[in-house]
Amino acid sequence: MRRYRLPLSPLAHAGHPAAAGHPVAGLSIAGLVAAVFLAAGLALAKPAALEAQAFEDARGDMSIALAGDAIISRKMSPYREPEFLALRDIIRNATAAFVNLEILFHDYEDDVIPAAASGGTYMRAEPEIAHELAWFGFDMVSIANNHTMDFGAGGARRTVEATEAAGLAIAGFGENLAEARAPAYVDTPGGRVALISIASTFNDAMRAGHQRPDMRGRPGLSPIRYERHVTVTADQMAGLRDALSAAGRGGGSGPRLNFGGMTFMVGDKPGVKTVPNAGDLAEIVEVVKEAQRQAEWVIVTSHTHEGADRREVPADFIVEAARAFIDAGADMFVGHGPHILRAVELYQGKPIFYSLANFAMQNETIEFQPQDNYEAQGLGYEDLPGKFQDVRIERAGASSFPAGKGFWESVVPYVEYEGGKLKEIKLYPITMGWQLPRPVRGRPMLADDALGKEILEGLAQLSAEFGTTMTVENGVGVIRP
Repeated sequence: MRRYRLPLSPLAHAGHPAAAGHPVAGLSIAGLVAAVFLAAGLALAKPAALEAQAFEDARGDMSIALAGDAIISRKMSPYREPEFLALRDIIRNATAAFVNLEILFHDYEDDVIPAAASGGTYMRAEPEIAHELAWFGFDMVSIANNHTMDFGAGGARRTVEATEAAGLAIAGFGENLAEARAPAYVDTPGGRVALISIASTFNDAMRAGHQRPDMRGRPGLSPIRYERHVTVTADQMAGLRDALSAAGRGGGSGPRLNFGGMTFMVGDKPGVKTVPNAGDLAEIVEVVKEAQRQAEWVIVTSHTHEGADRREVPADFIVEAARAFIDAGADMFVGHGPHILRAVELYQGKPIFYSLANFAMQNETIEFQPQDNYEAQGLGYEDLPGKFQDVRIERAGASSFPAGKGFWESVVPYVEYEGGKLKEIKLYPITMGWQLPRPVRGRPMLADDALGKEILEGLAQLSAEFGTTMTVENGVGVIRP
């Protein structure tokens, strides 16, 4: 940048004997500076060189790669298949890349204790595995999900330490609710990115709590709770009140009845609708607004298992919440959790991915499980993890992960912006090796043409229900505004 150095004449100093007779004597400092600039033949306006200068991260050109749940318990860097390395290159070539971290990194230290309730499998991998995600090209992860507190606050803290040691920004857990809600920031050539991580699927003991002046907050994840509103006929409401009174619970009166975590109300069209918790929604909206003040790009991501009448369709409350976050200034919403794909919506010209399913699915090769999980499968102290997995899968039958083809397929979106506006979304279909042996399956790679077409056509059908048009070009799904 060109700099102008304009030394003042010694006569300009008020203490100089000749100052009183100098042409600029008596001028204010501002007037003196103006006189000097004019004397030098310069205008007070910003030099043209500065007007034309542009910072790279303010131009608005950006690319963001996204992935769903990373249940990664083994190294990925040793593998060399072309389809595997090509997927890695897609992620590495993006300006920024995100994945949901559905694993905990620790070495069973003294402060890492299995919780009484978990997200199912007690998720754990060696801390060095965090570097595998960085090797793949990711630079930010979310941790708010139903496994955040599998090993208590100690496990979550160790995970944050290992993740940050690998150079990854992480959001969604904190020592209190304000910390858990706070964005993580990543500085990139395309601009500063804010990541806000929340979850709707969790055991209530995992939820972070507000801090008070006279009481510390509760460590945990950042929640987006929801409520079920059940519309019934007048006769059904009367019958429900009578049943509760007979059970000694009290039927109450008025237009609404709260029972069993649901709100019942009389209406013309019976049905069930979920709505976001008003307090949680308001808090997260304010975090989004703050993130927009501090970053060029804002991503909100939620771990949400809950669906509507079909598992493939997102629940009402998360649709409402996702749109509210976009209205508040978020650039995109990224969902994950049900382990299957859900629709892509363009809302106000901004993408909402209701579920990106899985990116890595290696929960079957986690080394240890607490005795609680063995007992749940009728197993004893002498049994080991491999047998635990065998029995659990056999008991689950057709509903188990190994049996469900859709659990092993997904897409990796590559979102491109030009001049600050969405240019296009490319959706790369991936497979994690359904029906391959347990030690093999779970690692992602680009799907072949036939499987890729099948994955994209299914996603296109789901997205069409939200008014989104997707085309398939050279084996890649494309969405353009």
